[in-house]
Amino acid sequence: MTQPDAEEHAAPLFIYPKQSFLGRVVPKSKIYAHGAPGSRLKELFVQQVEQIVWQYKLAPETVNLPARPGVPEIQIFSIQLKDAELHYDVLKCIDGAVPFPILFELHRRHGDKTQTQMIAAYKRPSDASARSWVLSNYLTSTWLPECSTRLPLPVGLDMQQLYTALLQSMSPLPARSFESLEDWVARVELISAKCREVERVKIRLEKEKQYNRKVEINAILRLLKAEVDGLKT
Repeated sequence: MTQPDAEEHAAPLFIYPKQSFLGRVVPKSKIYAHGAPGSRLKELFVQQVEQIVWQYKLAPETVNLPARPGVPEIQIFSIQLKDAELHYDVLKCIDGAVPFPILFELHRRHGDKTQTQMIAAYKRPSDASARSWVLSNYLTSTWLPECSTRLPLPVGLDMQQLYTALLQSMSPLPARSFESLEDWVARVELISAKCREVERVKIRLEKEKQYNRKVEINAILRLLKAEVDGLKT
């Protein structure tokens, strides 16, 4: 699975409370009914998705934390893949069909091993419509052995803090003091955009033959790298 604006990170897998377990298989038809995918997207579901399971529901009654606006619950969806890859449009469709923040655990066979990957987008209610949700770019962990040691859930005082900690565990970028989740996500996305720009400028530099132009492009490259470094601190 590739997405140019996603940065993979060795995020931990978590232990979810027993009382939050659901284990409900979600038929693809249910997603279609709410997500309204076109024929191309339905074909991706058929080709790439073996099964979708609503595995856990992290909610006030299951994790003993109060709800907060925008984060009344957090859903954990487990997706068994047919192949090694999953198109991000599939995740966006599921996110669009479920009116709660979701963390996805993907599972695949890789050779003779089974691997797990964590993926999630920051999901918040739209300012324009309370019934609509806005998604950030997806945060993507590296693939880990499915038998990897799982950690307890992060400590938080409410569902918003738990959601923040879960998302931030999926990126190597630490939050700044008093930085909101929305601002942190925006900084993650800006770093990704700047890094893509760095790569484009590197390609220009490699192709350029004129010395004077190389000097100019090098100056641009140094400036971009300095901007990235500044955003990371």
